[in-house]
Amino acid sequence: MAHTCRGTINLATAHIDTEDACNIVLSSGGRTYHLKASTEVERQRWVTALELAKAKAIRMMNEQSDESGDEEAAAQSTQAQAQGTLRLLGSKLEDLSTCNELIAKHGAALQRSLSELEALRGPGEGSEKVKAVNERATLFRITSNAMINACRDFLDLAESHSRRWTRALQYEREQRAHLEETIEQLAKQHNSLERAWRENPARDALSAAPHAPERSTGGSERAPREEASDEDEETEYFDAMEDAFITVTTSDGTQHRRSQSNLSGASGGHANDWNQDDHGSPGCNHVSGREPQTCRLRRTHIPDKPNYSLNLWSIMKNCIGKELSKIPMPVNFNEPLSMLQRLTEDLEYSELLDKAARCDSSLEQMCLVAAFSVSSYSTTAHRTAKPFNPLLGETYELDRLQEHGYRSLCEQVSHHPPSAAHHVISQRGWTLWQEITIASKFRGKYLSIMPLGAIHLVFHSSGNHYVWRKVTSTVHNIIVGKLWIDQSGDIEIINHRTKDSCQLKFSPYSYFSRDVPRKVTGVVSDSSGQAHYILSGTWDDKMESAKILQSSRGSSEGKQKTVYQTLSPKLLWKKYPLPENAEKMYNFSSLALTLNEPEEGVASTDSRLRPDQRLMEDGRWDEANAEKQKLEEKQRAVRRRRDAEASDALDEGREYEGYQPLWFTQRRSSVTGEINYVYSGGYWEAKDRQDWSVCPSVF
Repeated sequence: MAHTCRGTINLATAHIDTEDACNIVLSSGGRTYHLKASTEVERQRWVTALELAKAKAIRMMNEQSDESGDEEAAAQSTQAQAQGTLRLLGSKLEDLSTCNELIAKHGAALQRSLSELEALRGPGEGSEKVKAVNERATLFRITSNAMINACRDFLDLAESHSRRWTRALQYEREQRAHLEETIEQLAKQHNSLERAWRENPARDALSAAPHAPERSTGGSERAPREEASDEDEETEYFDAMEDAFITVTTSDGTQHRRSQSNLSGASGGHANDWNQDDHGSPGCNHVSGREPQTCRLRRTHIPDKPNYSLNLWSIMKNCIGKELSKIPMPVNFNEPLSMLQRLTEDLEYSELLDKAARCDSSLEQMCLVAAFSVSSYSTTAHRTAKPFNPLLGETYELDRLQEHGYRSLCEQVSHHPPSAAHHVISQRGWTLWQEITIASKFRGKYLSIMPLGAIHLVFHSSGNHYVWRKVTSTVHNIIVGKLWIDQSGDIEIINHRTKDSCQLKFSPYSYFSRDVPRKVTGVVSDSSGQAHYILSGTWDDKMESAKILQSSRGSSEGKQKTVYQTLSPKLLWKKYPLPENAEKMYNFSSLALTLNEPEEGVASTDSRLRPDQRLMEDGRWDEANAEKQKLEEKQRAVRRRRDAEASDALDEGREYEGYQPLWFTQRRSSVTGEINYVYSGGYWEAKDRQDWSVCPSVF
């Protein structure tokens, strides 16, 4: 070949797969090659040639192997042993089938005899019938014993062979893991040798000299081009002119599949590298090091979760004869955070919005906003416990002005239905507000949680106003099994100033799907509907974007598809690693560990001052359950008093205003036309004055 070979693959052990009309995938030994033909006919010619070459390689390998005869004999012996076991199990299964038929036959005869015995009128024929019943009962008992013995033999045989096969499978798994570890070490050594060879000063001097002759190996020709991309041993190469091809189903613009993705960074140097910088995650401590001299040190751990057993019968006894709203749910199902604090966790990746505020292009800004909307679900992958339901009037503030430039305030504005209002303002150029009402439906095996309400985001410099809504969360294995959470549905993000839009699709988990679990895909389009960026990733790990160069119509598997030709994907967002021993701390992220940290100067209604939540965090769950019951009864008493006041006002013909939140007021949105709660101001001024006299006694 005229150019440097980037690697080889052994066809004898390769797996040849066809993704769609024009793509071929070759995989062997952890290496994967993505090939693309111009037409379906050309792809078929290549597949035929590769299959013939694979068959020839297998024949050559068998002829050259000295131990091939022994291996074949061992394989034949193992196959014969497995076939013998299967035959033995089959004969036992036939015995069981015969016994089953006999039991059915004798059982029917016994039933008939019993019916005839009941229908007897004279005493003379009774003895004969009783004798017949005894005989048939004896036959039934004998056949049943035979069935039981056959079942026992079948079970013993199946268990013994199952244990042997399990041991054999475990041995093969260990061998495979050892082989993979060996290959990984070899790959690392190979990569370090290549890097050392590239950094050799003598070679650099040789390559810098004028009219230096080319090396016959082609190494000096390859090194400068690959220097940026050889950073790890998992580098992937694609001979597709540095472009990626993404297929999107025309019937659903949010579904797409990347048939080729260049992750090696070989296309660096394009003018569209706007999302390549600043995506490195900080360390385990969530506090950014931007202003170390003024940042407060936050805590990095909480008391370990106690291993308390849960007595379900004691809970069910409390449910008898009571209204559903009055059943005291124990804190065993909870985590030591309130729903207001959980809502504030959406800000864990606020730096995405800081970066978006500096974007000149609204489409690039849309990509970062979409990544931010996905990042809010990253903490739910391992968090199956429910947060505390906030009491009416409860608030929560998160003041990260020094570390991240924003201040956040949440308030529980309604209890039935439960609704919370949230407002965040940042000194780095953006404001976010939302009102979330939780609606849930129990569907037997799983619980669907549907957050209702819109999320608004405005950037100060451009005036771009983004609106989107959350997807449905599903908690599986409510009755039996280990709890796990899935996110599914569609998110439409609209920039109401420019009319740009982004369609995101959260694919539900399917046992039979070959897609990556927790997959998220999306397309960013301008006001005319023309697509400019493709988004892909998972809601629990990362999101990438790829700029579209051109699109064309195509068809695959009987479906009309749009084929997008894109640049290499760039990382938008990557999840921070969980702290050490997170599984003992409710799987909290670094930010979640700091949310319930005691802080002076907050309002008397702040969630950090809630006694049952504080007791639970300290591991005193029995006291927390008692305190939780007191708080809930106090809230019910306040509600009964308000209902009585409303009834008296109605009888007297007076208007009754009802409960009004302290820091939020209802207004109609000029963008969506909906009436929702927005921040009315005054909280941070009250905090500066330390004047909380207007706050009700919630706790």
